[in-house]
Amino acid sequence: MSERVIYVSRITRLPLVGADGSDVGHVVDVVLDLGGRPPRVNGFVVGGVQRRRVFLGAGRIGEIETRGLRLRRGSINLKQFELRPGEALASGELIGRRIGERKVVDIGLRASPEPFAWEVATVAVVPVRRMRGLRRTPEVLDWAEAGELFAEQRPVDRQAATLGGLHPAEMASAIRRLPLSRRRMLAEALEDERLADLLEELPEDEQVGLIEGLGTERIAGVLDEMEADDAADLLGEMSAAERNELLAAMDPEEAEPVRRLLAYQPDTAGGLMTPEPIILAPTTKVAEALARVRVHDLPVPLAAQVFVCQPPLETPTGRFLGVVGFQRLLREAASKPLGRCIDEEWEAVRPDVSDREVAGRLAAYDVVAIPVIDEAGRLVGAVTIDDVLDRVLPPQWRVTHTTV
Repeated sequence: MSERVIYVSRITRLPLVGADGSDVGHVVDVVLDLGGRPPRVNGFVVGGVQRRRVFLGAGRIGEIETRGLRLRRGSINLKQFELRPGEALASGELIGRRIGERKVVDIGLRASPEPFAWEVATVAVVPVRRMRGLRRTPEVLDWAEAGELFAEQRPVDRQAATLGGLHPAEMASAIRRLPLSRRRMLAEALEDERLADLLEELPEDEQVGLIEGLGTERIAGVLDEMEADDAADLLGEMSAAERNELLAAMDPEEAEPVRRLLAYQPDTAGGLMTPEPIILAPTTKVAEALARVRVHDLPVPLAAQVFVCQPPLETPTGRFLGVVGFQRLLREAASKPLGRCIDEEWEAVRPDVSDREVAGRLAAYDVVAIPVIDEAGRLVGAVTIDDVLDRVLPPQWRVTHTTV
């Protein structure tokens, strides 16, 4: 039996080709049989087949390679895919779940002794608590060391997994249709990262109602996963005693910028800003700046520009020098230092400027983010257009403009 392990994250989005080499569709997910020991691959969810997602049994696949999956023979059934009892989606349901204080980030598959069959070999995990600025190297476990991951899920866990697979705005829209008691059950079942994504799409009063009863340690873990400005907004809805207890329970490096934001009035630039825009030194080359704005998880408004400052490069920084927009970066030579690319038209605001004035500045300069500096000329954050819109639009705009 081959011991070559191929990971689910490598398989998803790969093309599926027919025995004759023709394009059939692309792999969306891997369907696992939870009753197998080790868990077996029942088949694959295939998308792009006449605008449907269909099921393809594992025995129909002749080979799995990094370039794609190839059918052994014939055509595929066009019936819409439905998950059966005892099955789970590797990417959509298992990856992202917690095993104690670790989170599953991938699942490795290998060929099983039977012909044209595959089984789970390994599970890659990382610590739930992240260390700022450090890349988390996954720990690879034998599947048996993660046995609880492959236990059959409760109905609420399955619904939470389905909910967690949606876009955050779609999650918010879907959960609003449910009774509060059911919302809280699902919030408890969601992973910290996905619950943080959901909370960021809800008004603060709904956030408070959703997490009520989760417990200090759990809420603190979710706050660690939220953007600092969103976490500050949520904490601002709580009593001083609750706020201080949660800040003390958070990771100190995550709590520090939140504490600074809480010092500002919520309807000011300081109360709106994020303390973690992309900040680079004037000697940094354009190529490195472009690499930073390409990071997949970076929100679009923050990826539109980099802020150039003298060290230190964490807020509050050294002296703020200016901004270089993404389009300017694309026009400059890769080796050019950012200090020679600064756009002179950008104008910073002070933390005590009102949210209405910030909105006016963003509109006047036709930008998606604006720097915020203190009296000493240090960058303390940036206000992005999405945060301004959240503040100036009517409170129920999310409900009336979000569809699933």
